[in-house]
Amino acid sequence: MSGLHNLKPDRVIKAFQRAGWTAQRQKGSHVHMTKEGNANILSIPLHKGKPIKQGLLKDQIAKAGMTVEEFLKYYK
Repeated sequence: MSGLHNLKPDRVIKAFQRAGWTAQRQKGSHVHMTKEGNANILSIPLHKGKPIKQGLLKDQIAKAGMTVEEFLKYYK
């Protein structure tokens, strides 16, 4: 899981958008993202000043059908 620590939520959302995901709505402090052809809904927390936890991010990357390496290319 190297490389997934201390990632900022706003940049994580932009990385998923670069991969073709669209922010559909925000409910509370979570942004819900969808992608045509993928039945999953990604839920990204937007807690101010707090990075996304590695386990949650790894789960969202797997739901997106990506590898960690692919995601990090979009994040950079």
